Amino acid sequence: MSNGCCEIDEELSHGPKRKILWIVLVLNLIMFFVEGIAGWLAQSNALMADALDMLGDAVIYGFSLFVIQLAPIWRTRSGILKASIMSLFAFGILGSAIYRVSNQVIPVASTMGIVGSMALLINLFCAYLLVRFREDDVNMRSAWLCSRNDVLANLGVLAAAGGVAWTGSHWPDLAVGVIIAGLILQSSFGIFKDARLELKNHQAHL
Repeated sequence: MSNGCCEIDEELSHGPKRKILWIVLVLNLIMFFVEGIAGWLAQSNALMADALDMLGDAVIYGFSLFVIQLAPIWRTRSGILKASIMSLFAFGILGSAIYRVSNQVIPVASTMGIVGSMALLINLFCAYLLVRFREDDVNMRSAWLCSRNDVLANLGVLAAAGGVAWTGSHWPDLAVGVIIAGLILQSSFGIFKDARLELKNHQAHL
């Protein structure tokens, strides 16, 4: 009876998290396509970097949904995998920036500004939905970190749009793309560190 009650309580506690993860997953996938197409048309490394970040985050949210009903140890282990995925996307963004250094094209600042503003509003909403769960476990903390990074990346895209419009150069766009990659890498290292620490604590209690 006690175990049954615990399972019911746990299921009820996961209900709101599951619903919110589905919402942010769908919104991130939509914005990935919007930013990806806009970034390609505008020749913007910052927009393409942000689009890849959104795709990576959608993968993270998907993993978070998959493991949310599993035992805590598996939710912690998933953090290591999610940190690895984030790192791969970050290196992909860096590779794109290096390619665009040798293929200099000035991006369309107006497109960057419009799409970046749209993405910022959506990601602020996602961050608001996730913020109350950020301290629950490494699974939800990684999801919130992704959302927070999206907001910072969107602000970077807007800054890049302003820089391109002001200078008439592609360098602000490239610089923001590299900064976004660095931000993703920093968060991935943080998630990896938290997951390893939780794994050690779990093993110490066995």
